[in-house]
Amino acid sequence: MSSSYARPPAVVPSRRSVLRQAASLALLGPALTALGGTSAAAAATKAGSSPDFEGVTLKVLCNTPHLSMYRNFLAPAWQQLTGGTLQATAVDYTQLADTIIQDVQSGTGEFDCFDYYYYLLGTIADAGALVDLTSWIAAQGDLNTSDFLPSVYDPYTVYRSRRYGLPYDGDQHLIFYNQELLDRYGLTPPKTWAAYDAAAKKITEGGAGAYYGAVVTGQPDPLVLGPAFINRLVGYGGDLVDGSGRPILTRPAALAAAQHLIDIAPYALPKPTETGLGAATDAFMAGQAALVETWTGVAQRAADPTLSKIVGKWGVTALPLGGGNTRRRTPLNGGYGVGVSAASKNRDAALEFLKWLTSTDEMLLETTRKNSAIDPNRMSVLHSTAYAANTPSAVDLIRAGLNGTPMVWPHGPADPDNLQRLVDQLALAIEGKQSATRALRNAQDAWTA
Repeated sequence: MSSSYARPPAVVPSRRSVLRQAASLALLGPALTALGGTSAAAAATKAGSSPDFEGVTLKVLCNTPHLSMYRNFLAPAWQQLTGGTLQATAVDYTQLADTIIQDVQSGTGEFDCFDYYYYLLGTIADAGALVDLTSWIAAQGDLNTSDFLPSVYDPYTVYRSRRYGLPYDGDQHLIFYNQELLDRYGLTPPKTWAAYDAAAKKITEGGAGAYYGAVVTGQPDPLVLGPAFINRLVGYGGDLVDGSGRPILTRPAALAAAQHLIDIAPYALPKPTETGLGAATDAFMAGQAALVETWTGVAQRAADPTLSKIVGKWGVTALPLGGGNTRRRTPLNGGYGVGVSAASKNRDAALEFLKWLTSTDEMLLETTRKNSAIDPNRMSVLHSTAYAANTPSAVDLIRAGLNGTPMVWPHGPADPDNLQRLVDQLALAIEGKQSATRALRNAQDAWTA
């Protein structure tokens, strides 16, 4: 973490009321300068009115990639500002929904806040695990909800016309490429899936097992193989469901996307259906892969010499288009909201935490922290000079994606299971056990049933 964004140590409790204001100004100074919209006097007033939660322990359940942010960055800051304790527990994304629902329905009520993938929202809300925040949000004059990115605000927080959270981490995929490998074979970053195929084939054949032209994250999980299929689906101009929420998996765009996964598999890092998110990123940053589609946070890690062997040798571009499609849409792959547990025993503190966590000033600090896994949730953060300076190679692409009208994953109660059925069928097709047509027909039938 750079010194300009460093958190000061927690103050001695007996001095908290005196020092909280000064500490808050020290924390917010870089953010306020970058945003250029808040005076020191206004910040002092805001800091001086920080709620006092001394003796209150807030417990948050999050996905594993967010754990470091909660423990090392947010917990000390929350204690500094409020006197309260913040404890974070992480589980793998495959266990997130079940853990949330079990905690509430069992009566255990261990957690106060849930950091959830947005495509799980309907499942979690339908199970009664989240507090309905609709009225509370409307009553908060300082939330500045008009600053939340329209592309993520409703998708990440609304289920059946009620709002159950606030948007936290605005995820999307881009294509990262190894410039050194592309140059070696006289290639340019692909703008179409056909060009992607040609580049991957040429590099893999030339690499003779030392390196590969592409990585396909093909583990049959909605958050692994799901984005790989959906990236191609939107590239060919398709969607998962129609305007009424009915699956449309047998249309030409879906067939082209599934066939592309089958065709690229021989030229991808072995073995696609066993390749997960971590393996894909590791292979790219080790210089073993020329093309990888992944989350924008890789831009910071690929530029870090302590993590990457390709510093100065990589670039990033938009997801390719396919067929005759000329309309570019960004699929909202992943992405998080944060909500309050229906079983929370510290609801007032939890609500204040949500407000603070997703605020402009705090989000600017989080998104510009070294190797941050957090992406903008607000227009003011997305378009700030500080965020641009921290992510210079990808910022224009990130802005274009989050400023647009992305393809939103369906996120009703049944949709996580429907997506699982889809990727199960696609994995069989990638392994050569059935055709793309059969895979999609099976998925369509299962989804409809």
